[in-house]
Order: sequence, then C-alpha cells, then structure tokens
Amino acid sequence: MTRPDEPAGPAEPSSDCDFCPRLVAYRQANREAAPERFNGAVPSFGPEDARLLVVGLAPGLNGANRTGRPFTGDWAGDLLYPTLISYGFAEGTYGARPDDGLHLRDCMVTNAVRCVPPGNKPTAEEVNTCRQFLEGRIDALPRLACIVTLGGVAHRSTLRALGERAGDHPFAHAARSAAGDLTLIASYHCSRYNTNTGRLTPEMFRKVFASARDALRG
Repeated sequence: MTRPDEPAGPAEPSSDCDFCPRLVAYRQANREAAPERFNGAVPSFGPEDARLLVVGLAPGLNGANRTGRPFTGDWAGDLLYPTLISYGFAEGTYGARPDDGLHLRDCMVTNAVRCVPPGNKPTAEEVNTCRQFLEGRIDALPRLACIVTLGGVAHRSTLRALGERAGDHPFAHAARSAAGDLTLIASYHCSRYNTNTGRLTPEMFRKVFASARDALRG
C-alpha cells in the first residue's frame, strides 16, 4: 500500500502487460492455441465503491484466462460466486460466463497475479512484480473495510501490499485480524483440489464470508 505522500500506482494492468517474460510467452502460446479465449491480464470484477475485496491467486487456464472475468468458468468460481450471492455480496445467477448477468454488490474480486501462470503456479518474482497492481487496486477502493485472501500466496502478497508483517497475521483458515482500519480474513483457496481432498468444505468457506459480513456490520 502506498504511503500518503506517494502517488497510487495503477489499479489494473493493460491486457497485454509485458512485465513478466514467462507469463507473456505463455500467453502468446495460449493465443496461438486458442485465439478465441481472452488470453490477457484479467481485470478486477466489481464496483469501485466496494467495501469487501476478495483476493485470489491467479487466473485459471480454463477459467478466467478463457472468460476474462476472475473465477469465472472453473470450479473455484462454482463455489465462490454462489457463496457471495448467499451472503448478499452478489446478485443474479452465476452462469460461468462473463455475460451471465451476475453483479457484485459491495464486493470486488481480484487476483494477486493477473495473468495465467503455467501449471497455475506463479513464481515469487511474478507475484512481487504484479503486487504493484494489487497495491493500486487497494488504494483505489475508497470505502474498503475488509479483505478476504484465498490461499497463502494471496494472503502474504496482500500483507506486503498493505505494508504489514506476515508474522502479525499468520495464515490459517478463517483467521481474522486487523490491519489499521481494515479487517483481514484468510481462507483456504476454493480450488477443486482443496474441495476434493476435503481440506475446504462449502461450510468452511461460508464461515469466511459470514465473518466478512459480520465485519462490515461492525
């Protein structure tokens, strides 16, 4: 997060962001293999006056990289968006496509890394490079009050974007802490692997957003 005397960085990269050579090469390969897909840096989704920010890891190859909307088109979105709807953070029907008519309410969804990485695993350097956009995104939300981080990488990158020490906010599912005026809530990532192995159940995931709703009432 920028200091008060520093100008805020950009909240969104260009679709053809060229900061990470490995991700650019992977994007180009995906464009050649499937030119009908979005194949670019995926922008955040949600209103600019949101009080809740959900931070994921990175676009999925067959999800957001295909559709151009975070968590849209893969299993993670099948769990995330119905959960947001059930807690009033979204309205409409999630149809796993960007034109499904789903609208977020008081909530924005973004990723710590905006371009799809090979094997769904960004390098530490790529996470660090892309953090400027996470910092810019946080700075551009004037009413932000709560951040939900999905997975350890997103959690740690968010803490660094806020200028917080990781040791003051250890990652654990449903762990809740304060960073200045912000409430931080950690969650296991809603990936198919985590749900298939039982590490994350729908009930556990709902607990996180119940906590976020409670934080915004406070």
